[in-house]
Amino acid sequence: MTKDQLKEKAHSLPLSPGVYIMMDKSNTVIYVGKSRALKNRVSQYFADLASHTSKTRAMVSQIDHFDYILADSEFEALVLENSLIKRHKPKYNILLKDDKGYPYIRLSVKEEYPRFTLANQAPNDGARYFGPYGSRGSSAEIIRTISRALRLPTCSRRFPRDIGKQRPCLEHHIGSCDGWCRECMTREQYQERIRQAVRLLDGKFSDVEQELEAEMQKASEELRFENAAELRDRLRAIQLLGTRQKVVAGAGPDVDVAGFYRGEAKSCFVVLHFLQGQLADRDTELLPTPMEEDEQEIISSLVSQYYAGRGNLPKRIYLPCQVEDQQALQQLLTENAGRRVEISVPQRGERVRLVELARKNAADEAERATTREERTSRLMELLGSMLGLPETPHRFEAYDISNTGAADIVASMTVHVDGKPLKKDYRRFHLRDMDNPDDYASMEQVLTRRFKRYLDGDEKFGTLPDVLLMDGGLGQVTVAVQVLQQMGLHVPVFGMVKDNRHRTRALVAPDGSEIGIQSNQAIFSLIGRIQEETHRFAITFHRESHAKNTVASSLEQIPGVGQVRRKALMKHFKSLKAIKAADYEELCKAVPKGTAAAVYEYFHKDGSK
Repeated sequence: MTKDQLKEKAHSLPLSPGVYIMMDKSNTVIYVGKSRALKNRVSQYFADLASHTSKTRAMVSQIDHFDYILADSEFEALVLENSLIKRHKPKYNILLKDDKGYPYIRLSVKEEYPRFTLANQAPNDGARYFGPYGSRGSSAEIIRTISRALRLPTCSRRFPRDIGKQRPCLEHHIGSCDGWCRECMTREQYQERIRQAVRLLDGKFSDVEQELEAEMQKASEELRFENAAELRDRLRAIQLLGTRQKVVAGAGPDVDVAGFYRGEAKSCFVVLHFLQGQLADRDTELLPTPMEEDEQEIISSLVSQYYAGRGNLPKRIYLPCQVEDQQALQQLLTENAGRRVEISVPQRGERVRLVELARKNAADEAERATTREERTSRLMELLGSMLGLPETPHRFEAYDISNTGAADIVASMTVHVDGKPLKKDYRRFHLRDMDNPDDYASMEQVLTRRFKRYLDGDEKFGTLPDVLLMDGGLGQVTVAVQVLQQMGLHVPVFGMVKDNRHRTRALVAPDGSEIGIQSNQAIFSLIGRIQEETHRFAITFHRESHAKNTVASSLEQIPGVGQVRRKALMKHFKSLKAIKAADYEELCKAVPKGTAAAVYEYFHKDGSK
């Protein structure tokens, strides 16, 4: 990729937590990083190079392309970053050069008040070890994050030695620690909090949540409201950690999780690879061809093709849905691997959330890779298919009638090309010789005039639409079909039918059948926008026409003022208000003196200016 392409891709990333992986021309991972907002963080690398350190500039100069994996929380991104750094050993993640090896988190379980610390190795000394992780800095951050969530001490005081000797430190007063140096806090309470921390490091977030919720409910029922509030705050802190922590929990050893997303223009198949319970890699396959098949059929085909001939197969594969040939596929992969390969569809718990994470990554990849033009093209193809048209429609004309009684009857014609309004082709119509409001007769006159001018070669009406949309039901559609038949033209016609909330709920065909559009949000929004724009254009024109007629009626009541004098006055003064405010001399500049005197006298009968 060029630098401009890298910058463009960075700006297209989502504002979501995740991990980014920088690679050079040989596809070697040279840097792994995490961020709470991928777009902001990755964009910085390709923005102001002068502000970077020399090391960062050197790293950026070697970036040929990059990938990323979405996470559900900063904590999840943190652990995922550790896993990837450990796996790839990137050149520019300098903490990996520490010859002490990958760090562990150590829990001194034999002590009365156990503490979490960092360790370079995991000897058999009776302590509990977690890891190893990718860097000492990240491991220390994991300890700090869990300690803050559970309000465990991070100070240098030692217990029980320092209990009751000093006032609690600032960490207690700002709510980051429960003040274990106070005599009111017991050893049993501390050890229970440590047990919760261990479950968090093991990925058992839901277990801890359930415990805290039960404690909170009990405290509330016993009217211990202050205690219930503390438990509520602790529960929220756990949830902010990332209660759906997937990169450690739920996966188990050597698991693949498949996800699929069907977009408007592109679809995407994703496989997340978990090794020893940690997300190690991601494969994506973009599918530009429109996917019309059933999701089960798609998943079956993609999974079969993906794993065919692969030498290294996982122990388990989680799918987003059941597939018809699931048992046969499982048997085939088991034979290829020489051991059992289990294929299943998770139904509850962390494994369901793993599948959702895979789908989320697939959706982001497909949408990011889809251009606006591709999305629009696919939408038009889908709409044409729904309407049963032989070719994809692009140009839509929509019509609406607006009136107040028999006066000021007007109509609007709007044009949308590929879903976008083409305002230069909008047209307005004053209805002629209408003695009373009749929407059907009005629409017949409008369409007759419009298509006659097309047949006469009028450039303003020189393009036929691919689809006519009538603001109304079957009656308006029938009128349009009759007009077109009389003129020897063929244009598909549909009516935009509203629900009781005045929103377009369906399209009606000439045979009276309705085509539901609410199941597809993009098409539902498109037709709704067209109808609203056509109605707005008609109402605006009607108000302008009514205002002009009101001015004309007011001026032509003045003796000596007819249509010519009225137009002269309006051309000069622009508004009725300005005519009323003008003095005799100013009026003489627009009309003859006699007419000016009559106008001035008409608006100043009471002697006021």
